Amino acid sequence: MSKNTSARKAAKKIADRIPRPKKKVTWPQARAFSVHLLTASGSFLAFLSLVAASEQRWTAMFWWLGLALFVDGIDGPIARKLEVKEILPTWSGEMLDNIIDYVTYVLIPAFALYQRGFMGEKLSFLSAAIIVVSSAIYYADTGMKTKENFFKGFPVVWNMVVFTLFVIEPGQWVSFGVVVAAGILTFVPINFIHPVRVVRLRPINLGMTLLWCAFGALALAQAALAAFYDQIGVLGEQVSDFTKIGITVTGLYLASIGAIMQFFPNLGAKPGAGETDPKD
Repeated sequence: MSKNTSARKAAKKIADRIPRPKKKVTWPQARAFSVHLLTASGSFLAFLSLVAASEQRWTAMFWWLGLALFVDGIDGPIARKLEVKEILPTWSGEMLDNIIDYVTYVLIPAFALYQRGFMGEKLSFLSAAIIVVSSAIYYADTGMKTKENFFKGFPVVWNMVVFTLFVIEPGQWVSFGVVVAAGILTFVPINFIHPVRVVRLRPINLGMTLLWCAFGALALAQAALAAFYDQIGVLGEQVSDFTKIGITVTGLYLASIGAIMQFFPNLGAKPGAGETDPKD
């Protein structure tokens, strides 16, 4: 028997010992897993944002956070439409989403607030501590949502809060007061809106969310344009009053509409409509 024949037989024996998957990956499974990859891409956007924050490139940092927010906004509806949870029951999209959300919604904004230091070193450090600790506890609450998909307590969207503080620059004590108030509201049973999953007033709430995002993009564009012309300033000094007012008004609406709807449970409700939309 030749050496080549012996080598082929030996290779075949080794190949026979390698366990083969019992089932082939189906198209629905591959499609469902691609949604998890979409969610996981937020981690790389978070990394790029963190690099920008460490270099104090605030406009770039918020652009990356904005893209991460966009991914976070679309992956949930796509996952529900494709029934990812049912097709891949051993992969937790919710766990993956929470990990990335804590980084993009909490950790990076807290770091940016401390790194920027416009509240002074001590208040900036204390604010960052309030943000990361209160948010960690909030994420451990399995009952953070109501039956109508409202958030119970401030839903730790610190990326939006810190961005607003960077743009508006209301002063160190007002900024610190906002951080303290939001930290306390994290544990108060007051509803906050989920603009996509709450059925009541959804067109208005979603429209106001998109409007806030548009004003945010305009603010970043104005800051980028000013940097292009080598103008000095950090976000707030480069953004027009019109944009600041737009961000403030839409932000206050999104912050308060949940509580208003909580006290007026029939506001925006359709006669005979259920509490939730199963397609959401």
